[in-house]
Amino acid sequence: MIEIRGVTKRYGALTALDNLSLTIGPGEVFGFIGPNGAGKSTTMKILAGLLQPDSGTATVCGHSVATEAPAIRRVLGYMPDFLGVYDDLTVDEYLQFFASAFRIERGRRRAVVSSVLELTDLTDKRHAMVDSLSRGMQQRLGVARVLIHEPKVLLLDEPASGLDPRARIELRELLLELKRMGKCIMVSSHILTELAEMSTSIGIIEKGRLLFAGSIADAFARAGAGERIAVALEPGSADGAAAAERLRADARVAGVTLEPPGPDGAPGGLIVELTPGVHGHHFLIESLMAGGARIASFTPRPIKLEDAFLRLTKGQLN
Repeated sequence: MIEIRGVTKRYGALTALDNLSLTIGPGEVFGFIGPNGAGKSTTMKILAGLLQPDSGTATVCGHSVATEAPAIRRVLGYMPDFLGVYDDLTVDEYLQFFASAFRIERGRRRAVVSSVLELTDLTDKRHAMVDSLSRGMQQRLGVARVLIHEPKVLLLDEPASGLDPRARIELRELLLELKRMGKCIMVSSHILTELAEMSTSIGIIEKGRLLFAGSIADAFARAGAGERIAVALEPGSADGAAAAERLRADARVAGVTLEPPGPDGAPGGLIVELTPGVHGHHFLIESLMAGGARIASFTPRPIKLEDAFLRLTKGQLN
């Protein structure tokens, strides 16, 4: 659905994209991750036909961004990071305008608009003025607008930017519904926990260079991030430092962090990171008990996408 081969884009002396190659298939939700200025928006603008690459090729549903922009607009919906809306229109008028712009037959427009309003949970705002909507509702209206012509591919650039927690949750549920509908979605966000919940694959970009593209599990493996377990020790248990040293001697343990003792004199807890590929936890309990430790709690902590991002990037900015 999306294929990018060796794309480079420069703005004067600044290289915004450096030999970028990427493929996204049907039904995928591709989470595009990177710091500001990494090249995410430039990539989306090239796919949307708003920018031309200096070199390389890009296609959407088999159509070239260089020569077939009208065909791409029929199959693609693009929502930029800042959505401008026409303040003097109602929600219905706004969507009717874009339905007309996409040449949807007059007899179908009412049904099409009603359908996207229902999907984005904006039906009760149909006759509200656009400038009266909250930021979250305006973002949902933006998604409704890009769905008006039933595109196969969606490009959503920071759709959760500036939203409050409730609005972010509602937007995430909407994107999950679009995923279930089989849309091919490229979405960029700085909220990595939400991307991890909805993405089938991710790409990590820094200074215009794609550092990684693949599944989240593969990202964890590439970053060398293993499972983590938080272990709390009971008061009067064996010394936490000794327990940590005992675990560090095991090849199945990548590292142990010792947490400070509690204010009540309780021994410090342990954060144990397993070697990537190791999934069993029972050997930890056995090792700790053999060393005289008494375990108060043993809590696996899920690996976070933030961990892989920090390990795979260097914090470099264009």
